[in-house]
Amino acid sequence: MPRRENISMSVIRRLPRYYRYLTHLKSKNVTRISSTELSAKLGLTASQIRQDLNCFGGFGQQGYGYIVDQLCDEIGNILGLSHGYKAILIGAGNLGRAIASHLSFEDEGFKLAGIFDSSPTKIGTTINGHIVRDTASLEEFCTSEKPVMAVLCIPREGVGAIIEQLYSLDVRNFWNFSHYDISMKYTDTVVENVHLNDNLMTLCYRISNPSNK
Repeated sequence: MPRRENISMSVIRRLPRYYRYLTHLKSKNVTRISSTELSAKLGLTASQIRQDLNCFGGFGQQGYGYIVDQLCDEIGNILGLSHGYKAILIGAGNLGRAIASHLSFEDEGFKLAGIFDSSPTKIGTTINGHIVRDTASLEEFCTSEKPVMAVLCIPREGVGAIIEQLYSLDVRNFWNFSHYDISMKYTDTVVENVHLNDNLMTLCYRISNPSNK
């Protein structure tokens, strides 16, 4: 089996898509599927799917295909979805509230341990069973609970100070909605940046240029 650090991020970024579709197949009681059938559903080539899965040792049998629940479990293990890493969410505005209310952190490998905001109108309110805490209590909370990841749903101008504090508290992994370039200053962090505007502009381009769909 290849060393995990040699696997490209393009392969890693396709794994959640495989996992999501296989989970759907499990819910429909589908027991077996071929790479050709997967390719037709996912818009990838069968060769690409086989190459991706072979990066982790390969899980199918020629002429038989993949056992759906087994492959789904294997990909879940590769992604580390059972770890339940502790996460905190910074920013209880509309975006933060939507993420905390509607995203199942537990299904994605994390456990939401706390929500924080600096606004007096939000502190003390409840979101999906979590009482919004004052960001002034971040140090005490992180020292006690030791979260490893932070979801950043605050304006860009407010991120610098929060990142500096979280970094000093050994929080080095971020799901970043703020448009602030964390990794430029903190090169040893793990960051997934989410640019909703970029996605929307890409969609606009594809609508304007149907031949590039």
